Amino acid sequence: MSSRRTRAPNITENELNDLLSRLQALIPELDHNNETRVSISRVLKETCDHIRSLQKEVKDLSDRLSDLLENMDPRSAQAGIIRSLIM
Repeated sequence: MSSRRTRAPNITENELNDLLSRLQALIPELDHNNETRVSISRVLKETCDHIRSLQKEVKDLSDRLSDLLENMDPRSAQAGIIRSLIM
């Protein structure tokens, strides 16, 4: 097995700052005031926490939808609509 790594493209400091600013703007838990500088580590930590929160929310909604479908008459119009939306 080879232990070769592919090299990441060179990113300038300005490009990195721009990417971090864009990421920060997407995370609701971070202060979106442009005058306040947020550390790179905080942006990345909050991003990871937000992704975990979204994953949990998707799982919870999926579980609720599964429960709803299990308790619904499979021949009903509502069940058909829900199934078509899922597909």
